Amino acid sequence: MTAAPPGFKAQSPLSPKSPDFCGKPGTDALYYMFLTGTLLGISPPLRHLEGMRALKYLSLALAALIAPPVAAQGWIDDVVRVEVLDGGTGPDGLHRAAIRFVLADGWKTYWRAPGDAGIPPEFSWRGSRNVAATRMTWPTPKVFDQNGLRSVGYEHELVLPIDIEPSSAGTPLRLKGKVELGVCKDVCIPSTLKFDQVLDPNAPHHPAILAARSDRPFSAHEAGVTSAKCVISPTGSGLRVEAHIQMPHAGGAEFTVTESGDPDIWVSETQVQRRGDTLIATSDLMHLSAQSFALDRSALRFTVLGSNHAVDIQGCTAG
Repeated sequence: MTAAPPGFKAQSPLSPKSPDFCGKPGTDALYYMFLTGTLLGISPPLRHLEGMRALKYLSLALAALIAPPVAAQGWIDDVVRVEVLDGGTGPDGLHRAAIRFVLADGWKTYWRAPGDAGIPPEFSWRGSRNVAATRMTWPTPKVFDQNGLRSVGYEHELVLPIDIEPSSAGTPLRLKGKVELGVCKDVCIPSTLKFDQVLDPNAPHHPAILAARSDRPFSAHEAGVTSAKCVISPTGSGLRVEAHIQMPHAGGAEFTVTESGDPDIWVSETQVQRRGDTLIATSDLMHLSAQSFALDRSALRFTVLGSNHAVDIQGCTAG
């Protein structure tokens, strides 16, 4: 559970921001320059380092360049709407709430670790009252393939459950804040959506919150994972992690996302292969400041997105 003091801003520590041009005609050359570092004026070995440090701002700027003019983002409500759902207090004393995003047809938004072609959401709870701590439960996302670049996120609707620890039990809470996120179709629009709602501890269970909570990936135990071991080796610019995960097949290609647990460490797209009951997931990791770094195996997180189900594996032992 993450503490949420006044002014607390929850930022995804799981993936650097990257632009998603969603197949917009005429942007291929610009995107290639961006990915290779030419646009930033840096050499290719550093393109994922200094470049990734500036991605939040540069990706938003480039998205704005290719998006059509939007007067004060006047039609963003036609693309994505946000609302707070109230599910009352659970038996553990935590308040069950959710942020619901409703997307127009053809539009999508992103998961906490959106891949190389996505922009993760960032939440601020500034202005909330009687909120001591929050914890999100992310529903299982989808994998999108866009001109050879893959992103991870949601279409149509995202209900994001939030467990809230109140500062004072049994009294109303106020969930106020904003979320910065990218929404994409033929163009990408960086958006800031605000929310503000008083939550009632005695509110009934909300079916949409219950459904979203049940749509999370299976835990390692639930999915029958018997072991997860990591071999870590140096590369020219960082470290390589090769995870050997003993687990039943999740179905299909088993697209896997590796998260470092450190906001300053960039992680490449994970390469996956199968050897019987063992899934082998390999990723390269680099520090955004091009410096050496230590890697905490217990902070590594592997999410396997299969056609039958998804699996969330947290931590690994030495291989």
